[in-house]
Amino acid sequence: MDNTLLSKLEAIHYRFKEVGQLIVDPDIISDMTRYVKLNKEYKDLEELDRVYEEYKNVLENIASSRALLAEEKDPEMREMAKMELDDLEHQRPEMEEDIKFMLIPKDPEDDKNVIIELRSGTGGDEACIFVEDIYRMYTMYFKEKGWKVEIINSNQGTTGYKEVSMNVEGEGVYGGMKFESGVHRVQRVPETESQGRVHTSAITVAVLPEAEEVDVELNMGDVRRDTFRASGAGGQHVNKTDSAIRLTHAPSGIVVECQDGRSQHKNYDKALSVLRSRLYQVELDKIMSERAEKRKSLVSSGDRSAKIRTYNYPQGRITDHRINKTMYNLSSFMNGDIQEMIDALKMAENAEKLKGES
Repeated sequence: MDNTLLSKLEAIHYRFKEVGQLIVDPDIISDMTRYVKLNKEYKDLEELDRVYEEYKNVLENIASSRALLAEEKDPEMREMAKMELDDLEHQRPEMEEDIKFMLIPKDPEDDKNVIIELRSGTGGDEACIFVEDIYRMYTMYFKEKGWKVEIINSNQGTTGYKEVSMNVEGEGVYGGMKFESGVHRVQRVPETESQGRVHTSAITVAVLPEAEEVDVELNMGDVRRDTFRASGAGGQHVNKTDSAIRLTHAPSGIVVECQDGRSQHKNYDKALSVLRSRLYQVELDKIMSERAEKRKSLVSSGDRSAKIRTYNYPQGRITDHRINKTMYNLSSFMNGDIQEMIDALKMAENAEKLKGES
């Protein structure tokens, strides 16, 4: 019997029961902040409690089958007990592996909403077109997940977008999207290429967990606010009023713009949210870099300049260089079918964490 695993699950089981009682307590219900926090904890523990009951049941059945084998004289009963014991002993190691992964501490950032920033890099117009392609890919994936998307800022190029920033809200958004940060490279023949030569272009993707006011201590005396007239598409009203906002954070040099909304007030709120998230990300990057040094992490190093993925159109393949995973479903991938890659990256990170703990 794996007493370590069982004792960890037992502690979770008792906490699950305790939280279950707390969330029906009238005093807790009246404190909405605490109630929401406990309700989330209850949901997080529910699956582990179910696994605890199953695992305990398997261990008890193994013990009773062994006892029966030791005492039983009837050959037929002994054979039945042996068959059951063999089946349970086969189930046990698989179950224990699953439990070990489930017990890996969850990143507290994983449940946060995110701000995603896409920017064209090398490749001129082709990079701008690829920003638009990746933006479309993500929005189709978000729709499938039932996540809410809102454009914060966009800057159009001659074709496509030079940059797009968006806010994404939903359950576990950062936990799913955090692995997308980095340089995405595309290899294909541009429409303007007359001789059919394959060009390589690149864009950068930044996925920032949305910071709450309590996450970042922001001195508004350090922030300069400028208003200006929105440029590009957006309708006559947008382009005739100074509704666009630019915030400059003096200590860090971070500059944030928001011009996609008609309301100057809403643009300011969005820009402030992005500024907080970027400052929060700076601190997170330090933590992630320290973690990466300790366990040589390839999946989540905090290095936003690292080339993480190549999209090769002539071969119809996508390769993620961090985990050496190649898929040959480029067409469906670009239509938002990216879950398999995200799951593979999550598994790789969990394997790293598990290795670090052992």
